[in-house]
Amino acid sequence: MKRSLRRALWATGAVVALAVAAVPMTTASAAGSVTATFAKVQDWGTGHEGRVTVTNGTSSTVNGWRIEFTLPSGTSISSSWDADITRSGDRYVAVNKSWASTLAPGASFSWGYNGTGAYKAPVSCTINGGSCTGGGTPTTTAPTTAPPTTAPPTTAPPTTAPPTTAPPTTQPPTTPPPGGKKVVGYFAEWGVYARNYHVKNIHTSGSAAKLTHILYAFGNTTGGRCSIGDSYADYEKAYTAADSVDGVADTWDQPLRGSFNQLRKLKKMYPNLKVLWSFGGWTWSGGFTQAAQNPAAFADSCYSLVKDPRWADVFDGIDVDWEYPNACGLQCDSSGPNAFKNVVSALRSKFGSSFLVTAAITADGSNGGKIDATDYAGAATNLNWLMPMTYDYFGAFNAQGPTAPHSPLYSYSGIPQQGFWSDAAIQKLKSKGVPSSKLLLGVGFYGRGWTGVTQAAPGGSATGAAPGTYEAGIEDYKVLKNSCPATGTVGGTAYAKCGSNWWSYDTPATIGGKMSYANSQGLGGAFFWELSGDTSNGELIGAIKGGLG
Repeated sequence: MKRSLRRALWATGAVVALAVAAVPMTTASAAGSVTATFAKVQDWGTGHEGRVTVTNGTSSTVNGWRIEFTLPSGTSISSSWDADITRSGDRYVAVNKSWASTLAPGASFSWGYNGTGAYKAPVSCTINGGSCTGGGTPTTTAPTTAPPTTAPPTTAPPTTAPPTTAPPTTQPPTTPPPGGKKVVGYFAEWGVYARNYHVKNIHTSGSAAKLTHILYAFGNTTGGRCSIGDSYADYEKAYTAADSVDGVADTWDQPLRGSFNQLRKLKKMYPNLKVLWSFGGWTWSGGFTQAAQNPAAFADSCYSLVKDPRWADVFDGIDVDWEYPNACGLQCDSSGPNAFKNVVSALRSKFGSSFLVTAAITADGSNGGKIDATDYAGAATNLNWLMPMTYDYFGAFNAQGPTAPHSPLYSYSGIPQQGFWSDAAIQKLKSKGVPSSKLLLGVGFYGRGWTGVTQAAPGGSATGAAPGTYEAGIEDYKVLKNSCPATGTVGGTAYAKCGSNWWSYDTPATIGGKMSYANSQGLGGAFFWELSGDTSNGELIGAIKGGLG
C-alpha cells in the first residue's frame, strides 16, 4: 500500500529541480567504489568556491571518509564548511564531521570551501586510500578526525558585482488564530528550485500572518543520525534583494544564507511564528530503523545539528516524520511497537521540556493497519502534538482506479478501502488514548488524478495518472481551481472531471467543513502539505484559519 506517496513524488521533483537549477555540481560514480568529485561553483579570478561530493557506490555503509589531495600552485583553501580540513604545504586532508560520518549505499554528501586564486582541480586525490575517481572502499571504523580549522564556516564569495540592497519592509506583527488553534504548514526545501517558491512567498501571500508554525522539510536520517538534507537550499543559496524576505540581499561573507536565514528574517517580522525542522519523510525515513537501535545517539545527533550555532535561533522544535514505524513505507521497519515511543522519549530528554517535539504519523484507520502497529498513545506523552496525514488515501498509484478522493473526511458508499478516511484515523487514535487536543487534522494543498476516465462520479475505471505540472497524477490546488474546477463533493471533499481526467482535492468550502469537524472533535488545529500549492493570496490557508475561529 502506497501511503504518503506524495513524499516520493515531491522528492523526485526535487531531484529533477536540482538537476536543472544553476548549481554547478558534478557527481562521480564507480561501481563498488567510494568516490570524491570536485566541482567549481563560482570563480571570480582572484578567488573561487568549490564543492566536493562524496558518493558511496558500494553496497555497504561507509563509516567515515578521509580525502587527501594536492592543490596546484596558485590556489589554496582559505575556509571550509561541513568538513574538517588540515594542510601541510600544498597537501590537504579533509575528514568528515562527526555528524556526517556515515554514508548509506548509494548516498552522497557534499562539503564546500572558499579558495584563493582561480579554481584549479586537485591532483593526486585519494579517498579512504583509493583513487577519488574509483577504488576507495568502505571503512569499518571512522578515520582519525582532523582538528577543525580555526576559521568559522563561511559561505560563497561574491559574483563579479556586489549585491544590491533595499531597505527592509515594515510589516504588522501577526496574531495567533482565535482560540489558540494551531495552523501548521510544511515548507519544502526543494521548492526553491523548479517551483520557485521561497520563504518570501510565505510573507507576500499573507500566509505568514495566518500560520502559527512552519515545518521545514526535510532533514535526513542517514545512518540513524540527523543530517542535512540539501545544504545549498538550507544555508548556502544567496538571495538577491528582490527575493529576500526583507528586501536585503545576502552578502558573500555572512555566516548564514539560504532558507534558514530567510526563515530567521521571517520570524523577526512575525514574532509569534515558530519554526520546526522536520526529519524523515517518505524518502528519508529509512534511517529511523537504525535510530531506534540507539535512540540516545540519534537524539544527540539531532541536538547537535538543530542547535548548530549558525542557525540555532531559527528552530523552535523538531518534527519526526517516520513513515512508518513497525510497518512499511518506502522501506519496511520491524523495530517493534515501542520503537517510535523510545525515539520520541530520547528526543524529549535531550531537547528538554520547553522545545517543541512533534510527529507526522500514519492516518491508516483500518483494522490491523499502521496505527495499530505502533504505540502512538505512549509516544504522545512526550509530543506537543501529532499530525495524522489524512490525505493520499487513494490516487493514481493504483493506475486503473477506481477513482476516489485522496482526502475524504468521512466514509461513503463505494469507498475502496475501509478505514481510509480522516474520521476513522482520528477516532482510532482517540480510542487508544491520544488526547484530542494533541491531534491536528491534515489537509492537502494539491489534488490527485487519473486519466482515461469516463465516469464523473467516484468509482470509475482509469488508464493511468492524469498529467501534472511536476509529476503525473498530482497537481497543485492553485492550478486545479482554474484548469479543472470542482463539480461535486463526496465524503466531505471535492472532485472534478475534465475531459478524460478525474481529480480530487480540497477547496475553501470543503476545508471549511473539515475545520468545523476539527472544532467539534476538540482537535488542536490543522496542518497542511504544503505551502507552494496554495494560491498567491493564500486562499486555502485562509479557509483553515477562518474555519478554526
